[in-house]
Parts: sequence; structure tokens; C-alpha cells
Amino acid sequence: MVFCKNMQKSFPFYSAIIGGAVIFFSFGLLVGAQQVPQNAERKAQENRTAQCVAIPSFVDDKSVDFQLFWNVWESLENRFYKQPLSEEKLFYGAIKGMTAATGDPYTVFFDPTEAAEFNRELEGKFEGIGAEIAIKHDRLTVVSPLAESPAERAGLRPGDVILAIDKVDTATLSLDDAVSRIRGPKGTTVVLTILTKGAVETKDVQVKREEIIVKTVQWEIVADKVAYVRIFSFNEDTINDFKTTVSAVLKKNFAGVILDLRSNPGGYLDSAVEMASYWIPEGVIVEERFSDGRKDSYKAVGQARLEDQKTVVLVNEGSASASEIVAGALKDYGKATIVGEQTFGKGSVQDYSSLEGGSAMKVTIAEWLTPRGSSINETGITPDILVPMSAEDVNNDFDPQLERAIELLQ
Repeated sequence: MVFCKNMQKSFPFYSAIIGGAVIFFSFGLLVGAQQVPQNAERKAQENRTAQCVAIPSFVDDKSVDFQLFWNVWESLENRFYKQPLSEEKLFYGAIKGMTAATGDPYTVFFDPTEAAEFNRELEGKFEGIGAEIAIKHDRLTVVSPLAESPAERAGLRPGDVILAIDKVDTATLSLDDAVSRIRGPKGTTVVLTILTKGAVETKDVQVKREEIIVKTVQWEIVADKVAYVRIFSFNEDTINDFKTTVSAVLKKNFAGVILDLRSNPGGYLDSAVEMASYWIPEGVIVEERFSDGRKDSYKAVGQARLEDQKTVVLVNEGSASASEIVAGALKDYGKATIVGEQTFGKGSVQDYSSLEGGSAMKVTIAEWLTPRGSSINETGITPDILVPMSAEDVNNDFDPQLERAIELLQ
């Protein structure tokens, strides 16, 4: 079937929109555009151009009125009170609406700017000041500036309260809003109004943003003989950093390992599988189950250098995706004791694809199953030992989950 749309108005971006609309409806299968012959009477009345594209076979044209799409577009172009409208924004917005209509929060379309930012995040890079922040006592607070970061050089310290960001009161901002305002292009400056712990007067601190490269693995020896390893995310550098960490830990005289996956949102699947393989010598680490019932298994790889080490894994409601894969595998094989709170339950599989013009799309294609066949999605991983973390604990800088993990290894 061929669908033609008559337009009284010629749009500068229209040729791109036609191609984009086909992407919107048929993932890029452009058949073409052609002039539709018109009778003399119509030519005399108005010079209209007909754009024609093929409706792909997988779309039920009897249930979908494509004319409605163009009618709405034309109505916005002609009637919206703030003109001119960005046709590129309308185009990308329409595609975002299509992915959102799936009802799945993880099936997402990224415009070129968003795609570039997403890729930087996976690479462990972003542009900002390099500080971990959180809400403590209902105030935006610096948890810790990264070593050698712009935040550290500007004099920010743990416990500093950020009262305003570029004169915007942080009391009205969510944590995500605050992070968005503090981040920005490298070379630009953000002004933070700071109240230092114990001080009476505030001060404005100017911080010049830079590209921040985050180390996703940190470790130290705690309580004399316990190796504490924290994984912040699973990006492309995580396994190399973890391999280096394991080599350093094995040179120490230690009683056990604490693997801290709290507030770790996940990342690359292969990084999770390889990390779990440091404890699991063979067998399935995780399975993918597709809508048709088909399953794909991801098995242990490499040497299990930590197989015989007593291990505790710390998790909380912020542990998601790849974090849950590692925790679930170690729990099912009895290689670790899981301590903390119920995990997030992000057990779906996304396929990430780069698209035309620098855009990209994530599509949920399956769900994760632990080695014993338990679904992670929307249920998460239940700790072996439940240890809540209260707001009072956070405010008093007390970590009952870490304390319990240390107890188990001593």
C-alpha cells in the first residue's frame, strides 16, 4: 500500500521528515517520494505537492490512520501560538512518543545529544565538577569530591551543604535536578553557594567544569584483614580495573572480601558475567528468556581466582541490572552471603542500536534469569541477611550494612 499526504504548505525540513516518518513507522525503509498527477482544475486552485511513502507489511494499515499523524503535524505548524516550531524537535518527539507507548520505561529513543551523553556515561566519562552528592538532613550535601577533580581543587569537602546552584535554591530541587544543573559542558563555570560544616556564613564557590573520568572500582583493607571492593557501575573499563584490584588484593593477607554493589545501576552484561566468574569456575551465570520461550545462556569465563575466598556482597534498592546478575549468581552458587536490602528488580535485557544522524534506541528484548531460573525483573534479589539503612544512619555517617559484613568475615 502507498500512502500519500497532500500539503498546502511547503516545509523546509519536509524531505527529511518524510524519511524520518518512515523510520518512525518502518525503521528506515524509505520507498521514495514522487509527484502525483493532478487535474487542471486542482492545479488552478492550488499548487499542492503529494509525498508518497510505502506502508510496510508489518503495519496494519486498517487499524492505523497515518493521515491523522500528518493532520496533527500540519495543525501544529499552522495553529500553535509560538512560531516557528522546530520540526526536528517534533520529529524526535514523535519517535520518543512511539517508544514510550510500549509502556516499558527501558525502551527508549535517544536524540543525537542524548545518545552522545549516554555513550559517555557508559565509557565512565561525563562533563561536570567531579563530586558525589546526596540529600542529607533534607539538604543537598557533598558526600565526597573525586580525587584531583575540579570540585576538590575548588576546596569542596565532604559534608559541605550546597544551598544554591547558580543562585537557584536547592531546597526546591530533586537530586536528579541538582545533578543536571551542576553538570555541563567542559570549560563552563558553575557557582555553588556553600555552607561548610561548622561555619555560620555561606560562601560562593566557582567551579570550572571539566571532563570527568570515573574509576568504577575502588578498594581498601578495612578492619585490618578484610578486602573491601566497591563497584560503582559496569562500564567498559570495569573489568580491567577489577582484574588489577584482584591481583593487588591477593598479595595481601586478608580474611575475606566485601563486594559492595550498593547504588550500582548496572551497565554491560559481559562485565557482569566476567566479574561473577572470579568466584564461579563453570556453569551458567545468567540466562536470557525471550517472549517466545527461547533461552540464551551466558556461562562462566576465565579463572575463578576468588573461588575459595569467603565473600559478602552488599546490595540495596539502588543495585540494579548487572549488579543483580552478579549478586544473583553468587547467591545461587553459594559463593557469597548477600547482605543489605532488596535490590531494584531491573531484570530486563535491552538491545542498544545506533541510528541515523547520531540518534540511538534501546529496546527491551528479553528478561534475565538467575542460574536457578529465578526472574530478577520487578522482584530483585532478596538478601540472605536483611539489614536496613535508615535516614538516621546516613545522617550520622553510620553504615550498619558494612558493619554486619565485617562481622561475618572476622
